[in-house]
Amino acid sequence: MQYTFKEVFGTLVTQKALFDVVARPLVEDLIRGKNGLLFTYGVTGSGKTHTMTGSPGDGGLLPRCLDMIFNSIGPFQAKRFVFKVDDKNGVDVQCEVDALLERQKRDAIPIPKTPSGKRQIDPEFADMISVRDHCKVEEVEEDNVYSVFVSYIEIYNNYIYDLLEEIPFDPIKPKWNSCNTPVRNGDFIPPQSKVLREDQNHNMYVIGCTEVEVKSTEEAFEVFWRGQKKRRIANTQLNRESSRSHSVFMIKLAQAPLDADGDNVLQEREQITLSQLSLVDLAGSERTNRTKAEGNRLREAGNINQSLMTLRTCIEVLRENQMYGTNKMVPYRDSKLTHLFKNYFDGEGKVRMIVCVNPKAEDYEESLQVMRFAEMTQEVEVARPVDKPLFGLTPGRRFRNQAFKDELSRKLEIRGGPISGETEEQSVAEMLLQNFPPLPSCELLDVNDDQTLPRLIEVLEKRHRMRQMLSEEFTKNVLAFKTMLQEFDSSIVSKENYAQGKLTEKEKVIAGQKMEIERLEKKTKTLEYKIEILEKTTTIYEEDKRNLQQELESKSQKLQRQASDKRRLEARLQGMVTETTMKWEKECERRVAAKQLEMQNKLWVKDEKLKQLKAIVTEPKNEKPERPSREKDREKAFQRSVSPPPAPTAPPVRLRHRRSRSAGERWVDHKPPSNVPTETVMQPHVPHAITVAAANEKALAKCDKYMLTHQELASDGEIETKLIKGDVYRTRGGGQAVQFTDIETLKQESPTGRKRRSSPSSPTPPEDAAESEWTDVETRCSVAVEMRAGSNLGPGYQHHAQPKRRKP
Repeated sequence: MQYTFKEVFGTLVTQKALFDVVARPLVEDLIRGKNGLLFTYGVTGSGKTHTMTGSPGDGGLLPRCLDMIFNSIGPFQAKRFVFKVDDKNGVDVQCEVDALLERQKRDAIPIPKTPSGKRQIDPEFADMISVRDHCKVEEVEEDNVYSVFVSYIEIYNNYIYDLLEEIPFDPIKPKWNSCNTPVRNGDFIPPQSKVLREDQNHNMYVIGCTEVEVKSTEEAFEVFWRGQKKRRIANTQLNRESSRSHSVFMIKLAQAPLDADGDNVLQEREQITLSQLSLVDLAGSERTNRTKAEGNRLREAGNINQSLMTLRTCIEVLRENQMYGTNKMVPYRDSKLTHLFKNYFDGEGKVRMIVCVNPKAEDYEESLQVMRFAEMTQEVEVARPVDKPLFGLTPGRRFRNQAFKDELSRKLEIRGGPISGETEEQSVAEMLLQNFPPLPSCELLDVNDDQTLPRLIEVLEKRHRMRQMLSEEFTKNVLAFKTMLQEFDSSIVSKENYAQGKLTEKEKVIAGQKMEIERLEKKTKTLEYKIEILEKTTTIYEEDKRNLQQELESKSQKLQRQASDKRRLEARLQGMVTETTMKWEKECERRVAAKQLEMQNKLWVKDEKLKQLKAIVTEPKNEKPERPSREKDREKAFQRSVSPPPAPTAPPVRLRHRRSRSAGERWVDHKPPSNVPTETVMQPHVPHAITVAAANEKALAKCDKYMLTHQELASDGEIETKLIKGDVYRTRGGGQAVQFTDIETLKQESPTGRKRRSSPSSPTPPEDAAESEWTDVETRCSVAVEMRAGSNLGPGYQHHAQPKRRKP
């Protein structure tokens, strides 16, 4: 499997290299007033906590972030309690007097100290803080003051707990832990769960969370380690110290600008910039069938996996909304973890994730899921926050004010070195008093002393004269200074008048330029509007052009398809016409041959009739006897059919069986047992035939021809026998199939049939008598049967013809 990431670190990567690539940009954004979120994600035992905290001698991301923050803002930190956090995720600023009073109140509380006067840090993590690279942000706003606040929470079983909260122990009331079992005196009592709220800027925060103001890396890491001791860990089969909760260490940076003099902080809350960096150590995803967890461990694992699944679901919905333009609701509230960082995913900061992978073979499937999710998160784009506008104060105020104070102190030291805390007026007065002559001793030890008072009077007169001289000089200087001020004032007035005139001229020029600018802006807006209209028109025309081109291409393709279909249809019709022509030619030839055969049969029948007529005509004619009775006619007809008398001139008719045209082939003669024997003279005779009474598959397998004898009742009441012939074929399945080709019809008629149908009382006309004689002739003639194969008209097609009777 292959996955692509922004950066891949090997097993030998150092903590500093990882920090420079991943966390350093987040710290720079924090100092510039932007939020950031960094969390580690991976399977249990893959190194998430080690990446975040580090090891002794090699600090992880968290101590390095703290070290870089304090290295950057160290000289510009505000005094403690100048910034004060409120309970609504905001920060207030107060004057230094109020901050001093609050510091005095806090200092009145005794704090245990070490003999050296410093706070004692846990020796287990002392090396993490001591290892520093002294990295810092180069471009820091020097006219701002900064304060750092830290807080530490954990999300355990989808509940939020404050790890920095100090809960006093009450020995009177019984204590119960999360498992509903009593707690002994001195045992740890878990704090109460906290609630999430949304502030006025739509950022999520934890109500009542302890936020500690820190002034150094050591102090911040001490707060972190105090909360780390309360974090829930457990021993599982996969990890000896497995994190059973998601820990969130939040670093909040408050900064505000100095006033115009560069001495004090502005007391305006709107000028405060608040940024936050959240460092999250996620609990590892794990499978219960591998950890063999039971009881509390099983419930913890279920809640951990559920919160991580909610995180994945939120990322997938964000990705789907951005890729496909949908507006699905992101389920932030399904988990406290995603609900807390909702504002980060909505664009209130930069989000970075470190994926920790354990190369063990047992973690292969879970590592694939982790890396697939991490690769998918790179497709989610988080909007960046807009920078806040700068306020209108002169930059460099802090250093100019400090330089002015340093220069004033230097000059005062040159003039006499003022005592610290004295004002400039007191220093000048002392310098003037030093120029007066010193006063002599005024103590009178003797009544007759006449030297002390005269010396004192002389000194006082000198000081008085000097004072008058100084007063006169001061008056002269005041008059000169007043004159200079007047001259300077007049020059300033003249310059102001001149400047006012120039300013008026410039204002007129500026007004004209403004009018010209307004005219040009209106013209620009008009041109922009025209350009927009032209762009829209061009877009419409291009869209129409594309549509017409697509329509033209589709129609051309349609025409090509129609032309190809037409050519195929013409070729097909041509083939059908040719095939139809050939079929009709064959059909015409077949019909002509059949007609010729039919005519030949008719000619043969006529020849036979003429021969019989000749034989009858050549017989001797006797007188016409009376009409015999019906019984006698029937006896005569029967005698004639059996043995007709020989004619003197006509040759005798040879009575013989009609041979089948298919003699020599092997036939199956199918004669059903229901057939009635007609005892006609002309019977079909098929040599070498297998006679069967029912359809027999074994008989069909031995023969190649098939004949079925079928009888039915004709319209005149006589029995009509049909011989149905066919060819036997072998099928692909190993059986036999019969294809019928022609039918032969045998029919027997009585010569007295018409007399039987006539009325006995009516006399027989001569024409009927002649007709009955012709019928007798026809009966004695052989029956002409036409047989024709149905190969051209299809299997089973048959046609038969019978000779028609004519009157003489």
